[in-house]
Amino acid sequence: MLVYRLTQLFDSVKHTLFIIGTSLIVFLALRNSIVWHMQQFWGASGDFWQRQWENLFNFFGQNEMLLSTVGSFIFTSSVFWLSNIFLMVLDVTGWPASLLKYKIQNSKNCPLRLSDMKRAIKVALFNQIVVGLPTSFLIYWVMKWRGCTCSPNDLPTFHWVVFELSVFSLAIEIGFYYSHRLLHHPKLYRHIHKQHHEWTAPISVVSIYAHPMEHVLSNMIPPALGPILMGSHLASSWLFWALVLMSTTVAHCGYHLPFLPSPEAHDYHHLKFNQNFGVLGVLDRFHGTDSQFRASLAYQRHFLLLSTVPVSQQVPEPSKKTSE
Repeated sequence: MLVYRLTQLFDSVKHTLFIIGTSLIVFLALRNSIVWHMQQFWGASGDFWQRQWENLFNFFGQNEMLLSTVGSFIFTSSVFWLSNIFLMVLDVTGWPASLLKYKIQNSKNCPLRLSDMKRAIKVALFNQIVVGLPTSFLIYWVMKWRGCTCSPNDLPTFHWVVFELSVFSLAIEIGFYYSHRLLHHPKLYRHIHKQHHEWTAPISVVSIYAHPMEHVLSNMIPPALGPILMGSHLASSWLFWALVLMSTTVAHCGYHLPFLPSPEAHDYHHLKFNQNFGVLGVLDRFHGTDSQFRASLAYQRHFLLLSTVPVSQQVPEPSKKTSE
């Protein structure tokens, strides 16, 4: 048992170092390439972003609370629905049909009943407006206490934002994994998290189809942990929250589409319930909550698809033995 736990610890640390190392490599590469081009395009002083944020800051009357709450609500809601609209059309209409071959669980929700889509949208809107907007005020006060700002005069450099995103990613892995796993406790699952798992074959909008308590505990607090820890500027938070919303949209979409992150891990979680609780997979490996997944066909298909050939064709179902 001790050897097994040490092996898990080693693999988890290795996975973490890989993620951090990759981030640092990207950071160094971007520092000497993209940053230079950005500075040439927008000016060495970063005047372009400065002016855009100043315009936004002035639009909200230079009111930091209003920008941090109502502004954040408008921004994140826009990102969410713009990320989902195409996938929602695909789920209900089956158009374009050429994408249906990328469906992971192709026997479920294909096509999706319009009534089910309406039900999912209703819950998502409730969580965004009735639950999310008031919670954003609480998050604002915590971020203000931590020293976070949204002033145009305090915009971070591009280099610092890249570093922040790495820290944010590790923070959300910790926050989401443990809050998510807590919600799978039998005494909580039946009353709270079971609502989210009504969808054994998820669709994109289901990413925030959840009990109000879960929406706060798992969907809103974990993405805010990194910015609070770092005392980050609101612009950094918005960038990360946009990435989180697009990521969870893909993770729940039910389609393993070319050139997008693989949703196989979280789709498997909805199918089996007791695997893949995290975001990055680091803590799943450490706690052994991905053992069934790693032995499954879904794990073999869990890679970035860089061609138009579906993973179901690249890694087909094993042929059944026929009796002679």
